Amino acid sequence: MLSRIADSLYWLHRYMERTDGMLRLLKTSYILSFDKVQANGITWQPALEVFTALNKEEIDFLKENDTASLQYLITDPKNTNSLKSIITKARENARGVQDQITKEVWEQVNHIYHLVNQPSLNDQLAGSEAIMVLDTLIASCDQFCGIADSTMPRGQGWNYMNLGKYTERCLLTVEFTHNFYKLIHFEIDNEQDILFWRSLLLALSGYELHLKNYSNLNHNQNVAKQVLFDHYFPRSLYYSLDRANKYLNDIAEANPVEGATDLKRSFGRLNSQIKFADLSSIHQIGLETYLINIRKELNAFGYLLGQTYFSYS
Repeated sequence: MLSRIADSLYWLHRYMERTDGMLRLLKTSYILSFDKVQANGITWQPALEVFTALNKEEIDFLKENDTASLQYLITDPKNTNSLKSIITKARENARGVQDQITKEVWEQVNHIYHLVNQPSLNDQLAGSEAIMVLDTLIASCDQFCGIADSTMPRGQGWNYMNLGKYTERCLLTVEFTHNFYKLIHFEIDNEQDILFWRSLLLALSGYELHLKNYSNLNHNQNVAKQVLFDHYFPRSLYYSLDRANKYLNDIAEANPVEGATDLKRSFGRLNSQIKFADLSSIHQIGLETYLINIRKELNAFGYLLGQTYFSYS
């Protein structure tokens, strides 16, 4: 497979995964924005910090304004990581590889692109239709995942797409976790009520799972265990890294290019930091340091992947 094709397939799924993660966080933020006591004025802060390059003063200005925050995060051209910008990039990558993806996948990406480019979207976000807009976009992203899973052939293209998907999911889980634990200064022993963690768990689609599978004690520790180490939670760091490792090995086996061994070794070091870690070992170095190191390793892996398979200089 040409490096250009592999690059586009990888980034197509990365952008679509980023879209999905952003929308889930936005819906959570929007719903909880009505609970001013629980939200305590910071409801939009996590989304603004993760998906914009705004400074603290600009975030403080926006974070209590529901309409302004939604519009900046979804449609504002000044935000280079807005939903509209991300979907545009996904569509550009999909358009360049139409002969490598199914017609259904292309049509779904194109459908989402037109949804976020509706002339009336800003007006809808400013009114009572905002939640319906978010629900429609989330449903469209779910349909993209289902369509890709049911129509794409399981060849090299599929491997690159899923490596992109799970690499992005790892980064989103790290960013979300870092952002919410920062609110309690990364002190796992500083116990918080489950309502405090509802935003993070809802944004990762893990709130119901948490209530069913974890005790009603030690919420700080249990949430960290779920989002970092849960083997069966599809958005945990452990699960996402394990899936990414599977697709990386498939790619390396099919394309044993120069540098592939170093790439696998690099990812193996990263994977071991999750696979053989627990909260006691993290406590020794500090949760903040641990998450920052994981983020650095993920970004370094992405750079090395580009050099190895996508001919980045």
